[in-house]
Amino acid sequence: MVAQAAGADEVLRFGDMEVRPAEYEVLVRGRRVGLTVREFQTFWCLVQRPDRVVTRPQIYELVWGGAMSHRDRSVDVFVRKVRRKLAAVAPDTVYVHTHFGVGYRFCPEPGDAAGDAAGLSSTA
Repeated sequence: MVAQAAGADEVLRFGDMEVRPAEYEVLVRGRRVGLTVREFQTFWCLVQRPDRVVTRPQIYELVWGGAMSHRDRSVDVFVRKVRRKLAAVAPDTVYVHTHFGVGYRFCPEPGDAAGDAAGLSSTA
């Protein structure tokens, strides 16, 4: 998957998704996905590295700016929120895949977004 940047505002396009970091905005099929700032920052960590697994500690460091405690589940909570909001707009597409024990990967694929939003991804 290749992100296509366009213009000075750096809009990234992935199929039917547009990510606008200057506005902290994600649009899917022309519909705005209402992400909070922290949800957008979490998602942005993944979008910048399409098709690559980003570890939970890496995401934590990039979003929260520090080392992650082994008991901290903040990344998982925010990924779950992002998945639910994306699934509400595009229930037939899975955008964020779980790599159990490692982290997450952004790779839009047809599938059951509701199942993956519940943490039931078969990606390992």
